[in-house]
Amino acid sequence: MRGKRIVIGISGGIAAFKVASVVSQLSQRGADVRVIMTTSATQFITPLTLQTLSRNHVFIDTFDEKDPSVVSHIDLADHADLFVIAPATANVIGKVAHGIGDDMLTTTLLATTAPIVMCPAMNVHMYQNPLVQANMERLRKLKVQFIEPAEGQLACGYVGKGRLAEPEEIVEWIERFFTSNNHVKTLIGKKVLVTAGPTIEPLDPVRYFSNYSSGKMGFALAEAAALAGAEVTLISGPVSLPTPPQVRRIDIVQAEEMKEEVLQALPQMDVIIKSAAVADYRPQKIYHQKMKKVQEELTVILEKTPDIATEVGKRKLAHQLLVGFAAETQDVETYALGKLKKKGMDLIVANNVAEPGAGFGIDTNIVTVYDQEGVVKAFPKMSKKELAVELITLIGDRLHGK
Repeated sequence: MRGKRIVIGISGGIAAFKVASVVSQLSQRGADVRVIMTTSATQFITPLTLQTLSRNHVFIDTFDEKDPSVVSHIDLADHADLFVIAPATANVIGKVAHGIGDDMLTTTLLATTAPIVMCPAMNVHMYQNPLVQANMERLRKLKVQFIEPAEGQLACGYVGKGRLAEPEEIVEWIERFFTSNNHVKTLIGKKVLVTAGPTIEPLDPVRYFSNYSSGKMGFALAEAAALAGAEVTLISGPVSLPTPPQVRRIDIVQAEEMKEEVLQALPQMDVIIKSAAVADYRPQKIYHQKMKKVQEELTVILEKTPDIATEVGKRKLAHQLLVGFAAETQDVETYALGKLKKKGMDLIVANNVAEPGAGFGIDTNIVTVYDQEGVVKAFPKMSKKELAVELITLIGDRLHGK
């Protein structure tokens, strides 16, 4: 981050106060941070606060030229390696989407050639308004990126999606952005489908069959694929993880739903990564009322869920690469190779989930990658995010015939 030139535009929303932490963290990491505020933003946080944290003048008025040797909005526009709008209100999103420059912030945005990322924050109904969504989609087509708002209690009293992403999440996104500029773009122009997390198979309205998958490995792979330049679709079971930047996410619950989404997306994909822990069995009968505890023993008859990987293996085209995962507790290589050959996979990533540092729900993993001929590469214990980058690099090489 040292020496990176970041312009932060703060518009008039209650979440403006949280941006002080973003400015502070970026400055502490050595970034050169310049702040532009709308007049409305000054009602929520003072320019002096941002000036103190950034150690630079804060700009508000287009005509308040502090340095006669430059035109401020052009100088700031040229200065930026990255332009961050936080919070991005419905108003500023709408103005930028339609090329309106009526204050210092929007005028500078019109003049910049730097990448732009917006962090929306507003009332849930404003965020869901078709006009706001259309403006955001228009900006996406113009290569503006977004850090999605969170769900929760909003300042207006509503509960829903519209909270500004936490400062740590915004800073982490910015760090990833600059890392990605140095990232090998092995998947530019490619479409990647990643499945992640568990599936849930209901027994009655309060009970279900599932597994311990947290989705962390799959989400890390989706993020790494996006950093490698791919257009990524992530199909996920129920997990408590934020959507990686620049990733299209589809949420499902049951195996049947995942199958439908995967097969629908399959024809457009170049790479399919099946990292989800899909339940192998589901109750044959689902009870519509809660089952009462009246017997000493209970017998539940289970039936197989659809084998999504096998279906993909049968349907995949010659140019498509199918990558599977095998979570085992014994005879890992034997089971992994059997699964790879049976299901028509090109690569399979196997691990022993009983091994310390390689199980569900933790931040590390230990895996070995196999193809039809045997071991391709074994990876020692490392974070799932680091491993994801290694795996995506390997997949990119394999895709390009290396």
